[in-house]
Amino acid sequence: MEATVPELPEPSSAAASATASSAPRSLAEALRARDDASLAALLHARPDLLGPVPGDITQLATRAGTRASVVRALDRLDRFALQTAEALAVAPDPCPYPVLESLLAGEHGGGSGAREDNGARAELPRALATLRDQALVWGDDERLRLVRTARELLAPAAGRPSPTGLGPTVAEATSGMSPTRIQEIVAAAGLPATHDPVSAVAALTGLFTDPERMSALLDEAPAEAHQVLGRLVWGPPYGEVTPNPTPPVRWLRDRGLLLPASARTVVLPREVALHLRGGLAHRETEPLAPAVPADREHRPQLVDANAAGQALAALATVEELVKSWEHTGPPVLRAGGLSVRDLKRTALTLDVSEPVAAFWIELAYAAGLLASDGEADERYAPTPAFDDWVELPPAERWSALAGAWLPATRTSGLVGDQDAKGRTLSALGPDLDRSAAPEVRGRVLELLAALPEGGSADPEALLARLDWERPVRGASSLRARLARWALTEAEVLGVTGRGALAAHGRALLEHRDPAPLLAPLLPEPVDHVLLQADLTAVAPGPLRRGVGEVLAVLADVESKGGATVYRFTPGSVRRALDSGRTASDLHAFLAEHSITPVPQPLAYLIDDVARRHGHLRVGVASSYVRCDDDGMLNEILADRRSAGLGLRRLAPTVLAAQAEPGALLDGLRSMGYAPAAESPTGDVVVTRADAHRTPARSAPVPVPDGPPVPDTTLLAAAVRAIRAGDLAATAVRKEPASTPLVPGELPRTSAAETLATVQAAALTGSAVWIGYVNADGAASQRVIAPVRVEGGFVTGYDHTADEVRTYALHRITGVAELAEEHL
Repeated sequence: MEATVPELPEPSSAAASATASSAPRSLAEALRARDDASLAALLHARPDLLGPVPGDITQLATRAGTRASVVRALDRLDRFALQTAEALAVAPDPCPYPVLESLLAGEHGGGSGAREDNGARAELPRALATLRDQALVWGDDERLRLVRTARELLAPAAGRPSPTGLGPTVAEATSGMSPTRIQEIVAAAGLPATHDPVSAVAALTGLFTDPERMSALLDEAPAEAHQVLGRLVWGPPYGEVTPNPTPPVRWLRDRGLLLPASARTVVLPREVALHLRGGLAHRETEPLAPAVPADREHRPQLVDANAAGQALAALATVEELVKSWEHTGPPVLRAGGLSVRDLKRTALTLDVSEPVAAFWIELAYAAGLLASDGEADERYAPTPAFDDWVELPPAERWSALAGAWLPATRTSGLVGDQDAKGRTLSALGPDLDRSAAPEVRGRVLELLAALPEGGSADPEALLARLDWERPVRGASSLRARLARWALTEAEVLGVTGRGALAAHGRALLEHRDPAPLLAPLLPEPVDHVLLQADLTAVAPGPLRRGVGEVLAVLADVESKGGATVYRFTPGSVRRALDSGRTASDLHAFLAEHSITPVPQPLAYLIDDVARRHGHLRVGVASSYVRCDDDGMLNEILADRRSAGLGLRRLAPTVLAAQAEPGALLDGLRSMGYAPAAESPTGDVVVTRADAHRTPARSAPVPVPDGPPVPDTTLLAAAVRAIRAGDLAATAVRKEPASTPLVPGELPRTSAAETLATVQAAALTGSAVWIGYVNADGAASQRVIAPVRVEGGFVTGYDHTADEVRTYALHRITGVAELAEEHL
């Protein structure tokens, strides 16, 4: 096997003095030959190369070849670009373009290696350009080279089979074999004996790569041997054998068509497999992205209307959720998050399933509307931002929710799963962040946006497209789940309607304000209800805030939808009275906001509850019950249900109790009474709990999927710095008389020599080359033109940074003059 050419660049002095050649000799030379736009495109596609900004092209090339960076780049390739890289990993190094083309598209014509044209031949230039742009492949079409790290990751190995299904080469498979055994294989294959194992392996490789001689050899094989080869040809290439193998296996092993991989395992050499495959690296290539056609088409107006209805329901659900937690929010688990019991309770409150409830909880948290209060008895509660949010117009409130959903990395669909340690993941708990979620969510919406307006996609076709675009090894199942969740969440939130992207959803995707598009689709709030004789009220649309808040206290929600149905009960009326309202207040409210007359049963209900409300008084002693009607107190004492309250008579109109006031109130109410709480001064206590708010909290920050993508300003500055650093690194210096300069190392001069050289340069106005170590310990090479040297600092024009800078003399490792032609 041809030795791999090192990818580390030649020493900078040699690179600077070398004349332009027909092909780059290293990845660094290939990058150095790029224009600024191409370098900026590389840094944009692989932002991890910018942490920190490389000092020159050599550092950029070295960093681009590190394992972590290459793995990340490979994981972001589409399927055909990845298949191209896999083919290069099993091809000769370097690989001519025609050889790569035959590995992926088959041979031209109708030979044994011909493959039906599926677009691979036409798409190969595009895939190869992608690999070149990302610095995974370098060299011209005559000498294509995959970076060494990528070859090591994608090439076959004993513990890691190649994605192509190919095994090791003959040279690799025979590396530990005895010379005698190799000569026996050569002789059995009909080849002349050689004087050394290297030439014997080369002769065997030459036989397996010669189509005519290889075909002649296989023609002599028994029929059963062809069956054995057929089971291994497309991989995996390893098979187990017994100590006494069958004659067909022995025939193949004797001629090297199967080579031993261990005591009980044989492997099919790569050259043999490629001959049997007709020279193809993959059984199936996928050069073209699967199409995502419109599965169904709807009128765009219908899609927008459906999405707007879902958006309105989303606003009501989030508001109901947060308000249900503003008095006594659920406690925070010790490990963080929400308990299963509290999640179930919230799902019942919202009348949704638990996964949907987890989505709304996480959405409110992502929007900064919910958080933990940070108290000793830590609980979840609304944040101050919720009070600002509820005052916004509905379209703007929805924009805030959708704007938090699109980039969120917290994934509610994982709630209920188990982590690597077997612990159940809880809503609002740790370990719910998945950095790929925003990218998958955005790509799902982009594919929907590419359809005709009103068109919805088949989820399976959409998932197939996503899998082709990012066939991430080991993470494809998570991406598929993320895509399915994105479709469901977009529909529930109102980004899509009937599976198609709505107009305001398209604006959200394009980072435009969706509120102007959504606002005309939302109904105007109403300030009236329709009271009915069966003690219900129907709200024909979303209620204005003040009306809705009062009605929510006075009645219970019975059903939701376009028209919300409220039911009045003795408990709901008592709740309104407990909040400080009187019977006359309730009658006035209903008369003002009902377009139908107040039904007599409802008026009677309010008066009856109000008549009994507050007749009993509960206060704090331990607690006590006070009532002017001693007959009622006798009735309570005689009731067996009051035994647990620990009541005893203190006076004809006063009972003392062992229970706390709250428990005493609840106990008497469960017995059918309507007591009111009493303050120490004897006044009726309004029992409505104060709305609890957390301290100011910021919304959770999404976890980035690697380094952030740099903007154009940063890219331009980075390219300029790399170019300038490369200029300094490749500048030709004068060789000092004493110690010659070592290419690639910083100059080393004494403090006196450094001071004298920079002072002389300042007097003559010439430039010098310095080595400098900054306060963080980072070393760099720079070309400067000193203009002032004083106080232990040198100030001059830095050609590397293209600006005037000041450097501490004690941090300059050494200095060298530039050659005459580079002054």
